[in-house]
Amino acid sequence: MRYVYSAPQPPTSPAAPAPVAEAGATPEEFRAALGQLAAGVSLVTVHDPEDGEDAGMTATSFLSVSLEPPLVLVSVREDSRMDELLARAETWAVSLLAEEHRTLASRFAMKGRLSDRLLFADTAWHRGPHSGAPLIDGALATVECRTEQRIPAGDHTLVLGRVLAAQVPAPAGRPLVYLRAGYRQLG
Repeated sequence: MRYVYSAPQPPTSPAAPAPVAEAGATPEEFRAALGQLAAGVSLVTVHDPEDGEDAGMTATSFLSVSLEPPLVLVSVREDSRMDELLARAETWAVSLLAEEHRTLASRFAMKGRLSDRLLFADTAWHRGPHSGAPLIDGALATVECRTEQRIPAGDHTLVLGRVLAAQVPAPAGRPLVYLRAGYRQLG
C-alpha cells in the first residue's frame, strides 16, 4: 500500500459578487411601471394661515402609516404651492374621493390653474372642525391631520401627519381609482 502526502490547502473563500452597475430607471420608465399600480384618488386641502385662502391638490400618493398613533403620509412636489402651504400650516385635511368626483379630481390636478378660490367655487364642501381645511361633501371618508414631520425625498416632500379626526359617512360609495394615467371605476 502506498500513501501520498498532500500539504494542507488554505480554505477558499467564496467568490466575491460581481459589482452591481449603477443603474436607474428613467422617469418615463418609472412612471410607466408604477402606472400599473392602481391608487385611490384623494384631495389634500389646507387653509392658508397667512392669507386665509383655501387650497387643494389631487393626490394618489396618500397612505396610512400607523394605527398607534394614527399617522398618514402624503407626497407633495417639492417647491410647489402645496409644499409651501403645508410647511406654513399646522393642520390639513384629506378627502377620499368617490367615482362621482372625477371632474373635481381633474380640476385640482390641473397645471397652471388660475386660483384655488375658483377651484372651490362650485364645489360642495364644509370646513373641518379640527383642521379648518375644506372637506369635500360626499367624500368616501375624510381625515384631518396635524403635521408631525416633513421629510425631503428626491423631488418631493413626504408630509407625515397625525390623524386628529377621521369620518366615514354612511353609506360609503365607490372609490375613484387612478390607473395607467387615467381615472377608472371599479367594475
